[in-house]
Amino acid sequence: MLLDRLLSTSSCLALGVALSASAAEPVTVVRAARLYDGKADAVVSPGVVVVSDGRVVAAGSSAAVPAGARVVDLGDATLLPGLMDAHTHLSFESSLDWKQDQLDLLKKPITEQAIIATEYARRTLMAGFTTVRDVGSSDLIDVGLRNAIDSGKVPGPRMLVAVNAIGSRGGHCDPTGGFRPELLKEPGPEQGVANGPDQVRAAVRFDAKHGADVIKTCATGGVLSEADKVDSPQLTQAELDALVDEAHALGRKTAAHAHGAEGAKRAIRAGIDSIEHGSFLDDEAFELMRKKGTYFVPTPLPCIMQRLRDAKAPANIIQKAAAADGKALETLKRAIAKNARIAFGSDAAVCPHGTQLNQFEIFVRSGMKPLAAIRTATSVDAALIGVPDRGTLEAGKLADVVAVPGDPSRDITVMEKLFFVMKGGTVVRNDRATVASTGTGASGASH
Repeated sequence: MLLDRLLSTSSCLALGVALSASAAEPVTVVRAARLYDGKADAVVSPGVVVVSDGRVVAAGSSAAVPAGARVVDLGDATLLPGLMDAHTHLSFESSLDWKQDQLDLLKKPITEQAIIATEYARRTLMAGFTTVRDVGSSDLIDVGLRNAIDSGKVPGPRMLVAVNAIGSRGGHCDPTGGFRPELLKEPGPEQGVANGPDQVRAAVRFDAKHGADVIKTCATGGVLSEADKVDSPQLTQAELDALVDEAHALGRKTAAHAHGAEGAKRAIRAGIDSIEHGSFLDDEAFELMRKKGTYFVPTPLPCIMQRLRDAKAPANIIQKAAAADGKALETLKRAIAKNARIAFGSDAAVCPHGTQLNQFEIFVRSGMKPLAAIRTATSVDAALIGVPDRGTLEAGKLADVVAVPGDPSRDITVMEKLFFVMKGGTVVRNDRATVASTGTGASGASH
């Protein structure tokens, strides 16, 4: 009985300390000329975001500035939710030397690759992407990076990871394609290579066991794999049915790399959550996506052709890139015209990490309105990847806030001049001299 009373007293004291600490938590107000909340069809003015304990307390033009708050005034700028990228590969980055990249993958210790990946994560965060989905790594580098970021050991965005991307033997997800058979061990489900529905299920279970948040598959060939055609289907309908069924049963969303229309349609029929790339999608594919509610994650890569030429990539790789690149913008324009559910994904690693802000202009040039383009990387991506606690600026959401100069609803290119990043209430980048002052308790005013 005495022990119970002591424990009860101790618990009450701990609760009191926690409440006192919470009550003493400093309040930060980020203020600018404008704000876009990530879901509406208009920018509001002025822009005020009130932050406490890593969460948004209030946001909008009429949000009150609490007395004693620290105010970060960004002047003639627009506040936005932290951006998201649904298609990255933070564990590596293509260089301008194709052969050296191939050699590095074989010779660099996994530990060195993991350490280098922390720089890619830092760059991504500094570019304003506070949440990303990493859709294919190796050796659990993505899992380790995610965990190190979450524990505060290294800077980077919040990550949802896939462990291994899952595909067929000799397909785009087979890491041994193009090498002599005796050089590398033939991969199996533990490395993401599966033949038949049962092995596919085993591969999904392996990824889930080792920390996958999302299950990624290669439904068609790809650009950077040497042993396949870019648009060829690589998994049967039964294999894709098994993959999606197993992943959804385990509570994971699914994503399909699919340049070609036939492989994409198999994945859509199976219930895949998103089609990635989609360079050669046809009208039937878009109609299936509409009926199924499938998201489209196009990955326009303005850098790819020049980088592959500069890197002296194999001729067949350059030819495949030219074919996919030649159709990608046409397909994106058709997707916009058909009002497809388009989400933001950059395929960063092909182009350097941290450079994907130029994709917003590509979307607008292809027919999107500026705020719709921004929504692809805010509320739309949040819905796709299943993170309802972020993607908009409203009370209760994570305090992920970025800022760009001017008004992106009028000039989308200002997205490429992003200068301020707050992640979870902590400012990690601010390129402007700010004015910090004590709040008056009055609502924000324009300046």
